[in-house]
Formats: sequence, C-alpha cells, structure tokens
Amino acid sequence: MTTTRSADVLENALDAVARAARPTARSTAATRADWLRNIADSLDRASAELISIARAETNLTEVRLANELRRTTFQARLFADRLSTGSFSGAFIDPADADWPMGARPDLRRTFIPIGPVLVFTASNFPFAFGVAGGDMVSALTAGCPVLIKAHPGHPDLSRATYRVVTDALADAGAPEGVFGMIEGEDNGRAAVLDPRIRAVGFTGSTIGGRALFDVAMSRPDPIPFYAEMGSTNPVVITPRSWATRRAEIADGFAASLTASAGQMCTKPGVVFLPDVQGFLDQLPSLSAAPMLNDHILDGFHRTTSKMATQAAIALGELSARDAAPILFRTSIAEVQARPDLLDLEMFGPAALLVEYTHLDQVVDVIDQLPGQLTASVHGGDQPDPREAELVARLAEHAGRILWNDWPTGLSVTDAQQHGGPYPATTAPLSTSVGTQSVWRFLRPVTFQNMPDEALPEGLRRNLNSPSSAQEHA
Repeated sequence: MTTTRSADVLENALDAVARAARPTARSTAATRADWLRNIADSLDRASAELISIARAETNLTEVRLANELRRTTFQARLFADRLSTGSFSGAFIDPADADWPMGARPDLRRTFIPIGPVLVFTASNFPFAFGVAGGDMVSALTAGCPVLIKAHPGHPDLSRATYRVVTDALADAGAPEGVFGMIEGEDNGRAAVLDPRIRAVGFTGSTIGGRALFDVAMSRPDPIPFYAEMGSTNPVVITPRSWATRRAEIADGFAASLTASAGQMCTKPGVVFLPDVQGFLDQLPSLSAAPMLNDHILDGFHRTTSKMATQAAIALGELSARDAAPILFRTSIAEVQARPDLLDLEMFGPAALLVEYTHLDQVVDVIDQLPGQLTASVHGGDQPDPREAELVARLAEHAGRILWNDWPTGLSVTDAQQHGGPYPATTAPLSTSVGTQSVWRFLRPVTFQNMPDEALPEGLRRNLNSPSSAQEHA
C-alpha cells in the first residue's frame, strides 16, 4: 500500500477499498473499537517522530502540535468507547400489529449499515486532528467504512509518516487488507470523487475548493453525499451590557482567540459587532505576530486583507507583503447594511472586521443577512435580557454552534458537539464533522420487513440473548 501519484496506484487504492468494503461492514463493533484503540496507541508511541515532522512542515509550535495529537488519539478512543456501548445502533423495532389503525402492520426493524468506501480530503491547519488519522477517518472507520485519504500538500511528509503508523496499527489489529489507503495530488483527488467505488466524501478546506469538488460529486451519474466544512467568519456580538461591565475581559478574550495559531482556525472570530470600536481598540492588549502554515496560506491572507482594505478602514496594524502581523478593520453598521457581503469575506489569518453599531436592534436586523456560519457568539449580561435572547435565537438560524460569553476557538470533542452550519459553512447543514455524531454521515438506514432472525443483523434479532440497544414500539 505505497503512495505515489501514478494512475496505477490510484486504481490500486480504489480497488483495495472497494474489496475491503464488505468485510469491513460486517466487522463487529467490538472489533472496530479494537482497531481504533490500536491506532491511538500507535500514534502515541510515534508522537515524538510525528511532532518533529509536523514542526518542520507547518510552523506550528511543539506545544500546539502535542495538544492536537492528544486530541486526535483521545478522539479515536472516545469513538471506540461509544462503539463498545452500542451508541451507534440507531435501531427501531415495530413488532407486527394486526390492530394497527392504518391496517395490519408487518414486523419492521430499522437499523443503519455502512455507506461504503469513504474518500477523505485532509486539512492544512490541523495536520493531526483533521489529517490522515483525523476526525473524518475515525468516524468513517467507526461506521464500518473503508477509508481512502487524499493527503494535503501542505504537509506531505507528515501525511506519509502518519499513514504508515495507521496502516501498521490496522494490520496488527487484524483489519481487512485495503481498509485504509492514501493518494496524493489534486488530479487523483478529483478522479477519486468521480469513481463509482467511492460512496461518500469528507472535506475540510476552502469554500472555493469544497464547492468545486461538491459540484464534481453532484455531477456523477450516481451523486453521492459530500460533507464539506468550508468558510465561516464566526460573528461575535458584544452587547452594551457586557461592554459596560467586562471591557478588559472581552478585549483579552478576543485577542487570544484572534491570534491563536496565527488566526488559522476555521472558528476564528472574523466579524465583531461593538457599541464602541475606539474604546475596544484602546482596551486591546498587544497582538503578536506568528508565522503562518506555509506560503500558500500567507498569500491567501494577503489577498483577502487587501480586498477588505478597499472596503473598510484599517483600525490596527498595516498591510504587509512579507508577514502575517495581526490587522483589524473597522466599519459602521450602516455600511454593513448596505454591503452585507462584508460579512462573508473570510480572512484566514489574524484579521477581523470590527463593526460599530448604535442600537442593538441594528445588529438584530443585520443578522438576517448573515450567510451560513460554523459559530456565532453573544457577549451579554450574566443572564440574557429579552433583546440578547432574541440575538441568540436569530443567530441560531444561521450557525451550527452558538456561544454565550465565550469565544469560538477551541472545539470540544464530545457527544453534543456540532461543527457545521448552513452553506457556505458546510455543504450538509444536517451533519457535524466533530464529535461522536459525525459517525451518522457514513451510515445508511435500512428497514427489514418480516425478516427471520437468521437473516437479520445481530442488533435486530428477536433472540433475547442477543445484544441490542434497539428501541421497540408496541
């Protein structure tokens, strides 16, 4: 299972995951839990080597990378634990009922089966957590789907090293041959999206790249689910009540969130509504610069900040062609009302747009013009007053995660997490790419009618000794 850019290896990788689909789908939950735990243990043992490679390719700090790798292995173990407790059964059973009001009801048993081989496009900004062994891979493998990784060109050596670790871990755990593969190169990635052996795609990256591949997936004779996490400006509303009582806390929190990982997080606060922009600027601590992931990301930062500079005044910092020093722009609520496209210009890096308003009602009105977002935040009083509560309700119409008196960077991997939102934040607003609920992207519902036990999946059988977490309805 070597990785090159040749068409022969692409074909071999696609053939391998296709051949692995049936044995992977028919593996038990306990077996897949063992695979995931073995992957996590192997990544931990290789952590020093992997972090060293990542440092050389991404400019991220050792502390940041170590924390991200811990998150990655925690994630694999969490999904393994949920597999062990039957969390992903999703089964419903309606026994036969001759007296059903709409006519005699047959015995109906609904469950979920793996959708098939999943293609995963990895991200640049989280080389571990959204990389070769990241969340999309873990959730697809948890579901019982073979995975074909499209490695990111921003960290090719790390991708290859991680691939070797994961491949060896799966082989040691007895996983089917071909359950995990990797390809490189844009042309190979596009060709894989079009290939009928791929049954779903996970993507993390830019809106332009994600939308282009989404269109490819929809152009197939048999369109397939395409789960893309793309652009978001993650608006934050600072209400007059919060600004009156927590100025220093708010300014410090914003500075830390804006500059974390040099602003290269999909949840970075990119638009902030304020009642007093100058007072906010006066309160801000110094904002430190840090190197960006690579020259391609830096060039994108320059393009988007230069575009913003033609539409909004520079409030702090200055445009530079050489580095990614933090920069803030300022504008008025009236300008945003006239130019709502300002709310949709994502500047991937340490930059944000500050929007000054006079009355909170102005912000409520502007929220209706927001495009889809991953997150939205409100800083209000200790408890929301009616106007602040209305802000929360309006923002929930546009974003997948709403925060109260908190900042959007930092994403807990847990059962209740939602990392997704309406377009362009994602192409699939009903799903999440972080947290245990991400598994459902790669499972397909099937109902078995009047089926004998011998032909039923284990969790649906009538045998009382058979483990099941199905919900039964009389």
